[in-house]
Amino acid sequence: MNYLQVIAEIWKSGAEMNLLETGEIELLHADRVPAEILNAAESVFGEIEEWFKSWTNATAVEKTMRNILLQYCGWTKNTKIETWLNAEEAKTFLVHDWTVALAENGWKELYEDYRKYENDNSKKIAEEIYQNACTYMRSLK
Repeated sequence: MNYLQVIAEIWKSGAEMNLLETGEIELLHADRVPAEILNAAESVFGEIEEWFKSWTNATAVEKTMRNILLQYCGWTKNTKIETWLNAEEAKTFLVHDWTVALAENGWKELYEDYRKYENDNSKKIAEEIYQNACTYMRSLK
């Protein structure tokens, strides 16, 4: 099991895994995680830590796209993103188009970091998705 599979399984179990400002990984509700997943996490912990730290300097667009993908895959629950995707069907298709653009650039495995497969086209779509999401969220206020 690779590190993204482990992270996904931890999140799907209802636990939370985050990077603290101190640079340490926090695992909340570890009791919800099956023992075999915790054991798998130990063997790939360095990669898990590296992945979380790799997001430290990410832009708002990049972080938003990560959160959308995590929701889209069912790894995490984000009610704001879920509400937006359900309210704006065309945006769901746009997220699909973004994943297709990544796939056309070689992203074939869900449990592989998609960022290696970004190109100008996928970044353009991501920017459009981000702008639409921001506009929608501002309209709720």
